[in-house]
Amino acid sequence: MDFGVTGKLGGYYLAEQYRKNAAADKNGGVNFAELAAAKAAGQSDVSGMSFKDMWQARFPGAYYHTADVSDIPQGVWERNDFPFEIFFRNDLDESAVNWKPNGANPAMDSSGVQSRLHSIAGQKSIVVPPELEEKMKNDPALAKQVMAKVESFIATNQVPGRICSHLIVLDENGEIARFRASSHGGNITGPTEEEMRQFEAEQAAKKKRREEYARLNEESALKRRLMEQEADKRYYRSKAVSIAAYEAAGILK
Repeated sequence: MDFGVTGKLGGYYLAEQYRKNAAADKNGGVNFAELAAAKAAGQSDVSGMSFKDMWQARFPGAYYHTADVSDIPQGVWERNDFPFEIFFRNDLDESAVNWKPNGANPAMDSSGVQSRLHSIAGQKSIVVPPELEEKMKNDPALAKQVMAKVESFIATNQVPGRICSHLIVLDENGEIARFRASSHGGNITGPTEEEMRQFEAEQAAKKKRREEYARLNEESALKRRLMEQEADKRYYRSKAVSIAAYEAAGILK
């Protein structure tokens, strides 16, 4: 069974993985040690590589497309019949950009969707808008930053024990605008027992804080009601005294 994920990051396990990756790489730099293949291929200055070269050196065989597809609505992008497999080819078919949904969204476990997911198992593809590509050509530092962001994102969306595929769409500023990630085969592995204990402890602590917050709110509301009642009593007592004083003085008859 192949599983697909679209949209933004979600779920405890992926969030934990992102936290760990961020902690392990606080500088957010590209792991150029893993780009040694580029040097062997004749690149004397790895730090001066283009974004495309960095991408394909870091992920050999990965697809690279120059096109602006970040405007495809998220609702369309998330459909199981969206032709995502088109992005895993050397030539990007414009039919993917202009694709419109027709009918009900097929189930993730349907044979057609599973077959298409299986066809891209382990592959990676990225789509870079022309404006961003031009920016990165003129700004190598920006290219490194975007590569570091993409590399961290892929590391975050890895499921241990399974073969994962990733399709990433960047916007003109180098942000990840859309993505599809799917995992295939192998054994599904989730958080370790220690991670689960930590998660449960965090959830228990959050629950306790919510309950304490609700209790304090209730106490505060009760105090306000009592103060309002006391203020009303003082007002009416003062009013009664004033009326009595006026009557004694013959002002009120």
